[in-house]
Amino acid sequence: MVKKSFFLSILIVLAVALFLNPNFKTIAAGVSILLFGMIMLEEGFRFFTKGPLQNILKKATDKLYKSIGIGAIVTALIQSSSLVSVITISFISAGLISLAGGIGLIFGANIGTTATAWLVAGFGLKIKISILAMPMLIFGIIFSFQKKLTLKGIGNVLAGLGFFFLGIHYMKEGFDVFKEYIDLTQYAIPGFLGVLVYTVLGIVITTILQSSSATLALILTALAAGQIEYENALALAIGANVGTTITAILGSISSNVSGKRLAGAHLIFNVVTGIVALVLIYPLANFVNYLSSLFGFLTTDYTLKLALFHTIFNILGVMIMIPFIGKLEAFLLRYFKERVDKDIDEPKYLNEAVLEVPSSVVFSLVNETKYLFKNAIFEIVAHALNIHREDIKSDKKIKKVVKKSTEDMHVDVKSLYYKKVKTIYGEIINYAIRAQSTLQLTENQNYKITDIKIANRKMVEIIRDVKELGKNVSFYLNSENEYISKEYDKFRKKVVKVLRVIYLFRTQEDKEKYYVNLIELKNEAKKEIHRSNKSINKLIRDNLITVNMASSLVNDNDNVNDMIKKLISVAELLYLEKDPLLDNDD
Repeated sequence: MVKKSFFLSILIVLAVALFLNPNFKTIAAGVSILLFGMIMLEEGFRFFTKGPLQNILKKATDKLYKSIGIGAIVTALIQSSSLVSVITISFISAGLISLAGGIGLIFGANIGTTATAWLVAGFGLKIKISILAMPMLIFGIIFSFQKKLTLKGIGNVLAGLGFFFLGIHYMKEGFDVFKEYIDLTQYAIPGFLGVLVYTVLGIVITTILQSSSATLALILTALAAGQIEYENALALAIGANVGTTITAILGSISSNVSGKRLAGAHLIFNVVTGIVALVLIYPLANFVNYLSSLFGFLTTDYTLKLALFHTIFNILGVMIMIPFIGKLEAFLLRYFKERVDKDIDEPKYLNEAVLEVPSSVVFSLVNETKYLFKNAIFEIVAHALNIHREDIKSDKKIKKVVKKSTEDMHVDVKSLYYKKVKTIYGEIINYAIRAQSTLQLTENQNYKITDIKIANRKMVEIIRDVKELGKNVSFYLNSENEYISKEYDKFRKKVVKVLRVIYLFRTQEDKEKYYVNLIELKNEAKKEIHRSNKSINKLIRDNLITVNMASSLVNDNDNVNDMIKKLISVAELLYLEKDPLLDNDD
């Protein structure tokens, strides 16, 4: 509701401005074209984020200096701090990186955004960039119509740069025309009051444009056209930095807790940086003048000076915040708390944020499925056979565990399915289908999601199998006919043995040893399905069990072996991987 009202207000203000001053339309068109170019740039680079970029960002978070450095470099190259933020939130949501690592990337991204100011000031305003923009647009559009994703990505990047430069051209032209009618410098406000007023104005403009880079481009073109004073331009740049946090806050309203934490970090960083820059604006401006003379900038080249000022106060902000990252992380974790009272059927790892990045959604699907397997399926199977889970996890002899487990737990498998499995199973399948239909997955990632769907389907089948088996286990648990009780105890021993080996396989370091055991048990179950159980045949021949008992035993013999195969198959699909799924085909 807040976002809709804000959007409607902006449209009304823009319409009134265009109506009252038609000369403003060229500048507005330039800003619009530039923003569209930035969107195309981001879309273009998305084609290349499924592999190398994601891995670079993920691996860069083990050390703070690496996360800040990579965040800055990547943002400078792709000209999109929002794309870096989206990937970072997705990784944090999936548990691939820590909050501290994510904060480092965001800090670095703030430094990386200063590249836009250098691009505009050092290149965009120095030459007739419309000459470059047109070929970029032509080749970009041609490439964007190609079927190959790499070519489409290159096309979007070229077209994005073309629109970006064309937008700067129109903004520059617009201000040149605009100054013939109105001289905005007459509204300049000297002194610290002017600094405060123009800082607020920078925040407002950035909130409207939803992009600090676009605001900086606007400030630089206005400064180059002589429409604003240099001192006021510095304040506008500070305001643009603070204003970009409004975008992050609005975007985090519908986000999960990870998005809110990162938006909080972004807000705190930019506000602190803004306050420091405001307090030190005059000493920083003098320092910029000193560095400008060292670098050989012209005294009147205020656009390059502004770019330098923007870079210096962002780097200064990072340096100030680095010692407090640990405390900032602790504060955000304490203030934005994850719900710990989630029911078993509520997703623990799946949320909308993970759908932004292929590796994140695959990682989350695996973890969600593992959680379902070890916390619901394991429990339902064990309790349906009247066995306690702790006994399965223990080192007690299986024969003794089964022998002492003579109490009927009165487990309603159907009720447990609806309570603990059905909803989360649906969520997992829903996310898997959405990922496969909307994301640019590698072949390995696509195969893995298919495996996850298969594993979940097998788990539902296991519940169906144990439902029928459990009824007979409970019915014959303390039967006066010792022969039928012994046969069902044999079934229980087989299943408990498999559950114990699976437990060890997923929890112990020596996986190979337990995997060999699982393969042996799986092969044994396959053979048992295709051959009659000799002990059952003997009981039938000797009339030691009734016809109904014999029928149940024969059916459940196949049922048990089929269920064992499925249990082992699920364990293989979920726990056999060396690394949960950041495989790439690049």
